[in-house]
Amino acid sequence: MEPIRVVIRYADGKFIKGYTDDFFPNKPSFHVHPVELGRADKGIEVTVSQLKAIFFVKDFDGDPTHRDQKGFAEGQQASGRKVEVTFTDGEVLVGSTVGYDPKRPGFFIIPADLQANNLRVYVVSSAVRRFRFL
Repeated sequence: MEPIRVVIRYADGKFIKGYTDDFFPNKPSFHVHPVELGRADKGIEVTVSQLKAIFFVKDFDGDPTHRDQKGFAEGQQASGRKVEVTFTDGEVLVGSTVGYDPKRPGFFIIPADLQANNLRVYVVSSAVRRFRFL
């Protein structure tokens, strides 16, 4: 598997920017190689149950002037069902999902804002305060 850029957000607010090549949604842990250490290091083991979400990103810097769109544009198509997720810390994420099941440890969302830095987000179910279909 080719290394993928991710921003790991823990439920307690900490975060790590790095690369992963062994994340699978059905596994309880995976490894992240922090950007500052490079991809050659052994990596840090990350336990999924301690996370808020895993953001699969275009790049690590993003565009600091971009303000995420909090909804779908008029006529915008979605792959899957349109949803709104409110995390326990109050952050709101709007996008679409094809695999939501509250009994699973998490699910993927494709953000509604196609210009945002996030390509997709793996949301950890225990970090969700509210989930609703739009």
